Amino acid sequence: MRRIHNKKYLEPYRKKLRKSPTPAEAFLWKCLQNRRLGGRKFRRQHSIENYIADFYCPEERLVVELDGQGHYNELAHESDSNRTQDLNNLGIRVVRFENKLVFENLEQVLQEIKDNFRN
Repeated sequence: MRRIHNKKYLEPYRKKLRKSPTPAEAFLWKCLQNRRLGGRKFRRQHSIENYIADFYCPEERLVVELDGQGHYNELAHESDSNRTQDLNNLGIRVVRFENKLVFENLEQVLQEIKDNFRN
C-alpha cells in the first residue's frame, strides 16, 4: 500500500509551517489541541498526498483549512477546489473558514467543525 500521509519530502515544509503559524491558525489551534474539541485528536500541518492541511483529524478523516487573503482570487479558488476534490476522492472531508471568521465568531467555527464529525 502506498504512503499518502506525511511524505518525507514534505517534512521540512510542514515543520516550517508549524513554526510560523498565521495568527488565525495559532488561535484555532488552542481550541483543537489536546483533544479539546469533542475529544478528537487534531494534527497541525499534516500532509496528505502532495497537500499540507492546516489541521487534520485522522479519526474523522476531516481536514480544516483556514483561508487568508491569498485564497480570494480565481487561480487560488480553482486550486483550492481541486485540492478539496482530490481529498474528497480519498474519503477525506474538507471544511474551510476565512481567517477573520475564526476571530469574529469562534463558536460558529467550532460548531461547524463538530457538525462535520461522523462518529
